[in-house]
Amino acid sequence: MKIDLQKIKIRKVIDGYKDSAEEGVVAYGGKLDIRPKYQREFVYKEKQRDAVIETVKKGFPLNVMYWMIREDGGYEVLDGQQRTISIGQYVNGDFSLNNRFFHNLTKEEQDKILDYELMIYLCEGTDKERIEWFTVINTYGEKVNAQEIRNAVYTGQWLSDAKLKFSKRNCVAYLLANDGGQLVSGDTVRQEYLETALSWINDGRIEDYMAKHQHNKNANELWDYFQDVISWVREVFPNYRREMCNVPWGVLYNQFKNKKFDSKKLEKEITELMQDEDVSKKSGIYEYVLTRNEKFLNIRAFTDKMKREAYERQKGICPHCKGENKKKKWEIEEMEADHITPWHEGGKTIAENCQMLCRQDNRTKSGK
Repeated sequence: MKIDLQKIKIRKVIDGYKDSAEEGVVAYGGKLDIRPKYQREFVYKEKQRDAVIETVKKGFPLNVMYWMIREDGGYEVLDGQQRTISIGQYVNGDFSLNNRFFHNLTKEEQDKILDYELMIYLCEGTDKERIEWFTVINTYGEKVNAQEIRNAVYTGQWLSDAKLKFSKRNCVAYLLANDGGQLVSGDTVRQEYLETALSWINDGRIEDYMAKHQHNKNANELWDYFQDVISWVREVFPNYRREMCNVPWGVLYNQFKNKKFDSKKLEKEITELMQDEDVSKKSGIYEYVLTRNEKFLNIRAFTDKMKREAYERQKGICPHCKGENKKKKWEIEEMEADHITPWHEGGKTIAENCQMLCRQDNRTKSGK
């Protein structure tokens, strides 16, 4: 990759600055694409944004930025989007600093900002080199996550449409999943809604799905699927609880979408399980009532005191093998706690329901 360091004044960089949800963010006389398709949305918090302007006003150095030279002679920001947009928004009058907008500054103060020289590396290379460099230089600050890197690889019309539906603040996916109670956790701008939907629709094989659909004209298939998942959840579990935002709904939908459920019966059981002190993972209740796998509940474990009490009561003897495993008495470290009456049969995690089994018998009994 060829890299050439340039000093470019802010007044030149923000010339023609325009931020449009449909057309993206451009500047530098329309030649600079500040937010290429593989880049994240603006994620700086107010404190970070203000720090950029304070740095410029005081004449302190900002970190170096990187622009990629395109084949058409234009540029796209490889690194520095957050800082460039912060500057563009301030000069554009989108926010104030210390109760003073840019237009409230004196001519001298304005010129000091506009004449500030940004250190910009102009980079020229292949798409592969661009993506590799993009990953490397985003290992500090607001780090890129796995989905943002995937977006850099599988850019195109499909991705643009997918981001419009899943990656904007208050996008349609966010509004749908939060209408009547939040069903999906994560930050849309950091691509977490998009990543979740992709993981659900293709059983976790996100890259495979993006590669297959990269050159599609739109992401309607993914959006239709997401709508079907949310609709199914609302129908099967109409009574909302905050724990529902941490449930992998797409995984359950894929497995049970064609099965009929009695919502009232499920709700009664969920209500009882929510009140069961032995169930330590409440969000797992929804997976349990469909799969009947107790692992999702993280049933409360016996305490060391309960284990010791049972061990002493048994005198170190396993009630299952009773010495048949060529050892009459076990050390407590060689034994594991077990429910005498299983949890699913009403047994509680209390001292009276605790027994100590040798590891072999406990794992045979539990199918481990």
